[in-house]
Amino acid sequence: RSAIDSSLFQQWLKNLNSEKGALVDGSLSLNKVIIQGVDYFGKRVGFLKFKADILDKEIGQKVPGIVFARGPAVAILILLESEGETYAVLTEQVRVPTGRFVLELPAGMLDDDQGDFVGTAVREVEEETGINLKVEDMVELTSFLDPSTGRKVFPSPGGCDEELSFFLYQGKVAKETIQELRGKKTGLQDHGELIKVHVVPYQQLWRATADAKVLMAIALYEMAKRENLLPKS
Repeated sequence: RSAIDSSLFQQWLKNLNSEKGALVDGSLSLNKVIIQGVDYFGKRVGFLKFKADILDKEIGQKVPGIVFARGPAVAILILLESEGETYAVLTEQVRVPTGRFVLELPAGMLDDDQGDFVGTAVREVEEETGINLKVEDMVELTSFLDPSTGRKVFPSPGGCDEELSFFLYQGKVAKETIQELRGKKTGLQDHGELIKVHVVPYQQLWRATADAKVLMAIALYEMAKRENLLPKS
């Protein structure tokens, strides 16, 4: 019952029946849902795996309906200018599903149902890099998307409900700060986070990692910059 009552499942139901939801025009019907797996973070449902039996009425066939639900998350592009060069701050940690260590943007899931995206972004940066930021310093890059998108990014909509909000922080630092960040070990070890910080010249960022969040953040940042949407520093 906790799976059905969880915010993950209730949000999925809400999305189905929203203005752009799959069930709104009546061409599809939801017949049943089979809960296949639940992972808890303490007492809270953290991950949910289920199969939705959804029928396309016109052709009389079921549409693919396997769902891995993990909910909303944030990712942060940190750009630090030092002595005329701009650097991006990345984290490296083991990502078991890939079987590899992955170099990626600081990122994290929302810890509650309150929707505090910017607060989560600031907290994740501090936990993963040790950099202390202020909420007012963050620029939400996904806020520049068309309203029809929900101003979120779906990295893998064919199998996962995860929706990402992207934030930008830009600052100027001394060269010593860049050196101190390189190789710094951070993360919440009691949560299994063993993280190493990397600092990469921004011009090399797009080819430095296979992390999709990095490439999406670069695209959002460059387009926002081209259209003069970013606040003046």
